[in-house]
Amino acid sequence: MQHYFLSLFSNSTVQTIAVLAAFEAVYLLLLVVWIVMQKRSPVATLAWIFGLALLPVLGFAIYYLFGPRRISKTRMQRLRARNWIAEALDMRAASTSGHYANIPPPLLPLARLGTLVAEMPVAACSQIKLLIDGAQTFEALLAAISEAKHHIHLEYYIFHPDTVGLAFIEALTERARAGVKVRLLLDAMGSSRMRRRHLRPLRKAGAEVAFFHKVRLFSFKPRMNFRTHRKLVVVDGHTGFLGGINIMQEADERVCTKAYRDTHVQLVGSAVRWLQTVFLEDWNYATGNIPLEAEYFPSHSQMQPHCVQIVPSGPDLRFKAIRDVYFSAISTAKNRVWISTPYFVPDEAMLTTLMNAALRGIDVRILVPKRSDSWVVTLASRSYYNELLLAGVRLFEYLPRLLHAKTLLVDETLSVIGTANMDVRSFELNFEISGIFYDEGMAQSLAQCFLEDLKSSSALPRFRGKRPFGQNFLESFMRLFSPLL
Repeated sequence: MQHYFLSLFSNSTVQTIAVLAAFEAVYLLLLVVWIVMQKRSPVATLAWIFGLALLPVLGFAIYYLFGPRRISKTRMQRLRARNWIAEALDMRAASTSGHYANIPPPLLPLARLGTLVAEMPVAACSQIKLLIDGAQTFEALLAAISEAKHHIHLEYYIFHPDTVGLAFIEALTERARAGVKVRLLLDAMGSSRMRRRHLRPLRKAGAEVAFFHKVRLFSFKPRMNFRTHRKLVVVDGHTGFLGGINIMQEADERVCTKAYRDTHVQLVGSAVRWLQTVFLEDWNYATGNIPLEAEYFPSHSQMQPHCVQIVPSGPDLRFKAIRDVYFSAISTAKNRVWISTPYFVPDEAMLTTLMNAALRGIDVRILVPKRSDSWVVTLASRSYYNELLLAGVRLFEYLPRLLHAKTLLVDETLSVIGTANMDVRSFELNFEISGIFYDEGMAQSLAQCFLEDLKSSSALPRFRGKRPFGQNFLESFMRLFSPLL
């Protein structure tokens, strides 16, 4: 019988099979070495290895385009840019270490952690203002832009050339014509709708526009990942903005009935220098240039009551700064942890931290949209619900619109507002930025906002009951992709 089956194959066929088997073995060996050397979580590493092994050609292409490879700090030039800024403007001499004295003692370890992982100290602001939704945010942004005297720096993931975006282009063009230095940095993928014709008036007026990580499919490093998901604005070095709101109609409830529910914040004071530093580092990476003038870092009054820490995060940094801040804040909470996030796909460590907090008796509430703009993420998120609910975490689904706010409220004094979702992509792959506010007033304002959102949300029951097999299977299946989302 064995001889019969062997006779079915010619020598050339056997040799071809042997060559293909050898090629497959070498491919898998090189693949394993390549992925393992990325030093990511074991779960994510194994998921990629098995996925690519099952899809030899397609899998390689997917990993090449979307895989979680790191960007070295040397290539990012951030350390060089930071040193240039420090040397030229003596920023480090303008120490902000004195602001630690204004932080409640229980929060000092978190402030020190933030300083180490983000390489930015606690600073201060004379004013901080919570901005709810697009209309309020855009009004504040346009007002600050209209009053600019020296420079306006903007960095956005999404900047659409719709009615909202063109209004901003017009406002920036007017300031550029008045002699104000305007620099606009856009993510090449998120702002892909922006065309040269839309930017022509702005550039003609003297403004500079650059794109972050242009996508070139056939280049050696196509960079489908590593997007700048940041939304930040700096005006004259003393007024800054950050949060979840992009420049687009879908964020403005005045022109879109289903506009995103979102949160932003306006800062005035010395903490804006660290927003400026982040922008200049990104501008330097995207263009190779770094503007160094004293006007970009003006002096501020020492009488600034609000303690703020700017925390950037990205694949170029040694630590997962925003994730580390979230993890530490949640694990040391004394009475409450309230989270708003449009994408909730936690890793195992974050999931355990949230469950442990609830089991310790902490009031843990997580607010997510009823449906996000990604059905894959929605299904993956729901696969975690039962574990969280059984541990005592209270889950709420926001009903009226798509919830896009990314906030964290811990106890009575600590709040975080920024651009990072609670998922692997934000914590590890994207360039994000958050503001940590060691401020009771900001915490109260954010708590009021959160409670107001709960009025338009449905609370999930602690026992979700038996659900259709198909739905349960889909949620469980999409959870397998959680390390990759």
